[in-house]
Amino acid sequence: MAITLVNPGGLPEIDAYRQVSIATGSKLVFVAGQVAWDAEGVTVGGADLAAQVERCYLNIGTALAGAGATFDDVAKLTVHVVDWTPDKMPLLLEGITRAATKLGVTPVPPATLLGVAALDVPEHLVEIEATAVID
Repeated sequence: MAITLVNPGGLPEIDAYRQVSIATGSKLVFVAGQVAWDAEGVTVGGADLAAQVERCYLNIGTALAGAGATFDDVAKLTVHVVDWTPDKMPLLLEGITRAATKLGVTPVPPATLLGVAALDVPEHLVEIEATAVID
């Protein structure tokens, strides 16, 4: 595995992610922002943020597999949520948990959460991009 995830002393421990990833691999994999589309380009989840988050993670898993990687290789995630407010956190975490269960992983790489006004398709509530490192 080319990624080691750590929480250095002096920084808060966050259950949802680790503060630092240390990459030792030689190939970078950049996964474009994934939205809640199925393979036919149909939006999954409607107005359900948790369902859309789940689909984004499943799509990232598919993209990573296509590059010969898994969530264990992810060095960084960036999450963009439309009209973010802290009360949406339980829905975000629910979607991550459901996807992690389906994928059989614990996706805890460093992550950045950004609130945005809108995404490219009005019904999309979330977009998640990933950077992975593989040997």
